[in-house]
Amino acid sequence: MIPLLIFLAMVPGFVVVGVYLERKVSAFIQDRLGPMEVGKYGLLQLFADLLKLLQKEDIVPTAADRRLFLLAPAVIFASVFAGFAVLPLSPDLQGSGAAVGVFYLMAVVSFDVVGILMAGWGSNNKYSLFGAMRSVAQIISYEIPLGLTILCAVMICQTLNLQEISFQQGIYTYEPNYLFGIQALGIEVTEWGGIFSWNILRNPFLLVAYVIFFICTLAESNRAPFDLPEGESEIVAGYHTEYSGMRFALLYLSEYGMMLLVSFLGAILFLGSWNTPLPNLGPIRLADWTSGEPGTVWGYVTGVFWLLSKALFAVLLQMWVRWTFPRVRVDQMMFLCWKVLTPAGLLLLLLSGVWRLLMVS
Repeated sequence: MIPLLIFLAMVPGFVVVGVYLERKVSAFIQDRLGPMEVGKYGLLQLFADLLKLLQKEDIVPTAADRRLFLLAPAVIFASVFAGFAVLPLSPDLQGSGAAVGVFYLMAVVSFDVVGILMAGWGSNNKYSLFGAMRSVAQIISYEIPLGLTILCAVMICQTLNLQEISFQQGIYTYEPNYLFGIQALGIEVTEWGGIFSWNILRNPFLLVAYVIFFICTLAESNRAPFDLPEGESEIVAGYHTEYSGMRFALLYLSEYGMMLLVSFLGAILFLGSWNTPLPNLGPIRLADWTSGEPGTVWGYVTGVFWLLSKALFAVLLQMWVRWTFPRVRVDQMMFLCWKVLTPAGLLLLLLSGVWRLLMVS
C-alpha cells in the first residue's frame, strides 16, 4: 500500500517538475530563457497553467459520443498508473511482488490504446480520429521490438519478477554475474557490484537492446520524433483536439506518467534498478556505503534515490531527443519499426538465448 501511495504522489509531482524542466531544457537547446515572468525563474508558471485549466469549461461537442468522450481520459490515466503497481522502489519496498510482473506491465500499459481510440472516435472529429488511428498503429507496431528487447533481459535473468531482476544486478546477487567472460579469468564480478553488475554490462548485447528499448519507449509515449498522433501541423492536436479544461490536463498528465513509467522500467531491466552504480574497487568500497542493507532505513533511502535518479536521467534524454530531432514521416516511422528495429530485436533475442546457454554450460 505504501509504494502505491508514493507513486500516487510521485506522478503528479513529476508532472510539476517535468513540465517546468522540459520548458527550460527546450529553451536552453533553442537559446531562449523559457518561463520567467510567473515567480522567480518562472517556477510558478505550471501552477498558473493549472489555475487556468481549472477555470476552463469542460466542453463536450454536440455530436460527440458523450460516454466514450468523457470516459477516455480516465481509461488512459488508469492504464498508465496501474503499471506502477509492480515496480520495486528498494530491496524491501514494492507494491506487488507478482511473479509475472513484466508481463503484467506490458499488458496493462498496452491498454491505453483503447482509451486513445475511445477519445478519437468519441470526439466525432476527423482530425481526432486520424490522430487516434495513427497512435494505435504506432503503439501496436512498436510494442513488437519493445517486447523483444524486454524478453532479452528476461531471458538473461531467467525471471519475470522485477524485484528478482533488481537483486541480480547488485551486490546482493544470488547467482554469478558475467562481464564479457571476465569470470573465466577468476575475477568474481559479484564482489565488485555497482555498474559492473548491471545488465547492460553483464551481457554485451543488452546495451544495444537498451538503445532499441529507449527508441521504442519514445514511440509508446507519443514523444517526438514519434509524435505523429499529436501532429499539430496537419491534424491540429490529434486525439485530444476536442478536450478542454481538466480532461485535457488528465491526458497531459498521462503522457508524462507514461514517460516516467517506461523510464522506471528501463532502469530496472537494464540499468541496475535501485542498486548503486558505484563499485567496490580498491580499499575504498563505495558500494558499501552508497547502498543500504535490505530492510534498513538507509536501504530505503538509497534504493529510492538511485532508481529515481536513473529514471529521471532517462526522462531528460527523452526531452533532449524531442527538442533535437525533427518529426519523422509516417512511412519512415513504420520502416524503422518493421525493417530495422524488429529484425534487430529478433537477432538480439537469439544471441541472448545462445549467451544464456553458454553461461549454463
